[in-house]
Amino acid sequence: QVQLVESGGGLVQAGGSLRLSCAASGRTFSPNAMGWFRQAPGKERDFVAAISWSGSSTYYADSVKGRFTISRDNAKNTLYLQMNSLKPEDTAVYYCAAAYGNTILTKKYEYGYWGRGTQVTVSS
Repeated sequence: QVQLVESGGGLVQAGGSLRLSCAASGRTFSPNAMGWFRQAPGKERDFVAAISWSGSSTYYADSVKGRFTISRDNAKNTLYLQMNSLKPEDTAVYYCAAAYGNTILTKKYEYGYWGRGTQVTVSS
């Protein structure tokens, strides 16, 4: 079984930055596609960003394009999300997810492994 553990969340003022990490352990597999999703209170879990196994392909939700950057270090089994110019509407629990394959996945049902999430709160 693969375990995914997110870290790096916290409280930040609007306009600030945070860097989230997601460490994979256990029976990791390759190639794997990974992504970030977020869920605000009372709302659905939404897609944020995705990256292919090689890291050569990335895809972003329109709401974060130009502000967030997804990256990965396969040697460290770690996924990252650099979040800049944060807005109050970015407040949510952020989840990382993994699935077998070397492609871009943007749908929740495409991912078989999920972390427990890390809270990001952006104050105005």
